[in-house]
Amino acid sequence: MTAPRWIALAGPTASGKTAAALAIAAQQAVEIISVDSALVYRGMDIGTAKPTPAELAAVPHHLIDIRDPLQAYSAAEFVTDATRLIAEIRARGRLPLLVGGTMLYFKALRDGLDDMPAADPATRAALEAEALAKGWPALHAELAAVDPVTAARLAPNDSQRISRALEVFRVSGQPLSFFQKQNAIDKGAAGPYPARAGTLISLEPQDRAWLHERIAQRFDVMLSSGLLDEVKALRARGDLHPGLPSMRCVGYRQAWEALDGAWPLTELRERGIAATRQLAKRQITWLRAMPDRHIVACDAPDALQQVRQLVNGMP
Repeated sequence: MTAPRWIALAGPTASGKTAAALAIAAQQAVEIISVDSALVYRGMDIGTAKPTPAELAAVPHHLIDIRDPLQAYSAAEFVTDATRLIAEIRARGRLPLLVGGTMLYFKALRDGLDDMPAADPATRAALEAEALAKGWPALHAELAAVDPVTAARLAPNDSQRISRALEVFRVSGQPLSFFQKQNAIDKGAAGPYPARAGTLISLEPQDRAWLHERIAQRFDVMLSSGLLDEVKALRARGDLHPGLPSMRCVGYRQAWEALDGAWPLTELRERGIAATRQLAKRQITWLRAMPDRHIVACDAPDALQQVRQLVNGMP
């Protein structure tokens, strides 16, 4: 069996990924590559459950605090950065340990990227303006007319994906589904993507209620630690808005809406927990589509020991 080029530790939010990563780091010479679309942003610490200064000091971490919240960070940029870091960490004689819950990043690294147009800020801004005027369901209807395949799998209020699909069509004249289909054909001819030479450990709960309780506890900690003040400080900058990817992160989006008066602040806890549960459900669905993963029950009493044994058993 060939030794993995890297080990990935994935799982839904609040499944214990940080603790498991530090348990691995305690017995292996590793460097951690964050696979998290929220941890890239500076000034967003509480609502992202960013590792503490002590945890960051315990083992080298990468791809944390690398973007201002005004900037976007794409899956393509992640693949470029992670591929470079994997090579650099291996050259230092250490094991790259990829840790996070942004499943699109894992998929892009393992399976490759669709060869489609790059992001176009002007087109995206125009779509945001149209959505403000007409609503996302109207843009979803427009998408259904030009790309029924993509529209059929998106909810009418899935703003991020509707925006991207319409952006691709307006920039290229081709629907998003065209590029995805072409990419599948190309990968079938070319064989597995080289970055698949890694091992994926997946932390998944046996009892969903256990995860829900962890999510509630963690959101309560965020609130008591000053999540609302953190969002107020971001709003006070004056250059951020709720349409940005950074401000669409779970917790931040709900806090921003509450501060805008969309609903009472007293509902923030309930809405934040509900949104986090939905995120965890989507993350688990992504993971179940990766049949080669090694599953560890994160709610088992010996979960950390199982993770360590898995890593120790690899060449």
